[in-house]
Amino acid sequence: MRLIRTLSALTIAAVGLAGCAVGGSGSAAAADAAPARVAAAPAAAPADVRLAAAVATKKYAFPVAAKNVSWHDTHAGYRATDIFANCGSKVVATTNGVVLEVSRVDKYKKGVVKDGPYNGGKFVSILGDDGVRYYGSHLQSVTKGINKGVRVKVGQLVGKVGKTGNSSGVCHLHYGISPACKKVGDWKVRRGVVWPYSYLKSWRKGGQKSPVAAVRKWNKAHGCKA
Repeated sequence: MRLIRTLSALTIAAVGLAGCAVGGSGSAAAADAAPARVAAAPAAAPADVRLAAAVATKKYAFPVAAKNVSWHDTHAGYRATDIFANCGSKVVATTNGVVLEVSRVDKYKKGVVKDGPYNGGKFVSILGDDGVRYYGSHLQSVTKGINKGVRVKVGQLVGKVGKTGNSSGVCHLHYGISPACKKVGDWKVRRGVVWPYSYLKSWRKGGQKSPVAAVRKWNKAHGCKA
């Protein structure tokens, strides 16, 4: 009987030890099988979100939305730039602002003494939120809804390239930069007093060069008299 009891006790102890061994190895195996926790890299923002952010920070846009354009760093008589593009090319707002003047009728008549104010034919002028006035003329048409006092956003369609007014019959956008001065009717200032070339060059490449300092400097020196 003693021998049997001793064997039974040994058997129970062996089973217990075996259970501990199994439990221990099982826990280790489970730990080894568990995937390592690695800090996930932040997901890149979707393309449309990145584009929206880029648009939101954009302050200036090249005024003619067309692939084939050309312009020069000179202009006859005063500081402006003629941007040559096919008639019908899109003309867009240079920056966020408010429409100051709109001409939907070509009042230019060659040889008439009072042609000056009408040389631009159909045109739009915008007072940018930066305090600068941007003027585009010789338009084929002005976009519906673009009226005096209306707010526009940078890159918004405001008209189409044409050859109205005193354009010599050539499709182009006459482009002028100036202080607002009287805001309306001061056509000698409105047509352009600061050379636009360097700004256009920047905007065409996606740059954001601002004419604010140059416009303020001109106004301080000339007092809105062109």
